[in-house]
This record gives sequence, C-alpha cells and structure tokens, in this order.
Amino acid sequence: MLARVVENVYWLSRYLERAENTARIIGVNTHLLLDLPGGIAPGWLPLVDISGNRAEFDQQHGAKASGSERDVVHFLIADKANPGSICSSLHSARENARTLREILPTEAWELLNQFFSEFSANLVTGISKRARFEFLKRIVITLQTIAGMLEGTMNRNDAHRFMLLGRNLERADMTSRIVDVRSAQLLPAETPELRPFETVQWMSVLKSLSGYQMYRLKVRARVRRADVLEFLLRDGEFPRSCQFCLEQLETALAPLPRGEAVMEALETAVKFLERAPLASLDQPALHELIDRIQLHISSVHNVIAGTWFPSHDVTGARLVPSQLQSQRQTSMSFALPAGT
Repeated sequence: MLARVVENVYWLSRYLERAENTARIIGVNTHLLLDLPGGIAPGWLPLVDISGNRAEFDQQHGAKASGSERDVVHFLIADKANPGSICSSLHSARENARTLREILPTEAWELLNQFFSEFSANLVTGISKRARFEFLKRIVITLQTIAGMLEGTMNRNDAHRFMLLGRNLERADMTSRIVDVRSAQLLPAETPELRPFETVQWMSVLKSLSGYQMYRLKVRARVRRADVLEFLLRDGEFPRSCQFCLEQLETALAPLPRGEAVMEALETAVKFLERAPLASLDQPALHELIDRIQLHISSVHNVIAGTWFPSHDVTGARLVPSQLQSQRQTSMSFALPAGT
C-alpha cells in the first residue's frame, strides 16, 4: 500500500475525531455556563486553549481580547483560517477521503461528502444561539455514524490499522487537553460556599468526553476529582481514557513493519502514565503531568510520521510545506512482509 495512502487514512481519522470532539466541548460549555453562577463561570476562552490554537485566536482578535461567546464559537466552528476549527477539520477530512475512495466503503465517502455540503450550507444559521445545539448534535451523530461505517466494513489491513492510530492518538491528545484546561478552571479554595459547584464542573469534564454515565457505572459514587482523573487518564475500559487509547495504539502497531521505534516511544508514554501519582497531585503538579503526557503523545506522532509517511524525515519533521498535512504524491510504497 502506498505510503501516501496510509498517511491520508491516518489524517482522515484524526480530522474526523477532532471535529467531533470540538463539537462536543462547545455544546457542553453552553450547558455549563447555565449551571454555574455568572461570577465564577469559566467563559469561552478555555475552549480555545483546549483546541491548542490560542496563538491563532490572539493574532486575529488581539492578545487582550475578552473571548466573547460569538468570537470563540465562530473561531472554533466556522473560521477557515483556524486549522483546528470544525470547518477546517471537515474540509481536510473530505479532501483526504476523496483521495481514498478506492479503499474506503462507498457509503462512508458518500455520507461525508453529503454532510460537508449540508454543513457548509447551514453554517451561518448553525452557529447562532437558537440553532447551535441541534447543529452541533448533528455533527456529532453524523461523525459517529461515519466512524461506525468505517469500523464495521473496512478490511483489517494496514489502512484500517493507520485509521486506528490516527483516531486513538487524536483522542488521547484531546482527553488530556480537556482534563488540563477544565481542571484548571475549577473553583478556588478560598470560596468554600461555592464548593457544591465543583461537582458540576467535574461533571462537565466527563460530559465533554461523553463519559458521565460510564463513570457512574464504573465508580458508583459521587463525582470526585481523584476518581475523575483516574477514570479519564488511566481507566482500561473507557474508550476515551488516555490509557485505553494508548493500549489501542499498541494493538494497531503490532502487525506493522519497522515499528520498533514507535513501539518504544509508546511504551515510554504508557509507563509514564501508569506510574503517575494522580491522587496526590495538586493543580500545578497536574498541569505539569499533563504537559508531559502531551509531549509523549507528540513524540509518538513524530516517530509514526518519520517512520512511515513520505512527507516527513526520521524525526517527524515535514519535508515539504503544507497547512496541516502534506498531500504530496509519491511512489514510495508501504509494504508489509510476506505472510502478514
């Protein structure tokens, strides 16, 4: 299989996952602001921090911008200049899928192509307060449907394995970002009269990842900081926990050739997460821990790119200019050993 093909599959799954997660956190934030007193509500700028595109936002609106609901929602959903917006992610996903029509299920390509047209046509009205909830819900449901089509009908070949790599790496990265930014927005210790609202915010962390019900099934106790951190970072059964995603990466990597360096980087990340003293971390220590988790995730991506993608060197650095991903055509092949 061509190296450019597996690179496109990898990025297709990352873009789909990114768009879905972004839609989730915008919807959850809307409800969180309704549940918390106005004076302590975290506002909208934390969502820009979660996306990792604060520099782009500050460049557009100024470093001292207040981050109004209108500006942030437009930036995260509709801004074509923001590489992490839902609009940009869906556009990039569609472009990747267009080049992969020979190996993707026809139904998945047709649904993505049709939905992108609907999304573009309804974008202006969709980001309004009145229509936003249903618009975001439609995005999440459609992208879950596409993911289900791909998972339920694709051959278990190298294309499918790279789809799993992209999906789980993006998911682990987003989970760590949500935990980091959302936990930093929790109530200060000097306001004991507002302690009951801390549970509301930890619930919002879980709901951002559609994990509230699964948490209650697993923990069967009130929502508490230590339990939520353990569940979202180190649970081996919840599909969006960092630990689960890293284990899925190991499964996808096992049959691939030349994967020793990637597996080594991944094992380093897994061991670091397993040894982390989550229960005893204060907020600064938790922030530092998650920074290191994200560095490990970035390292895994760089080694994947340097090992198998033609647009990167062995360090993971890009060899040709691009926006987020190189679409350079190449004759380099990704060949599996005979018998695999």
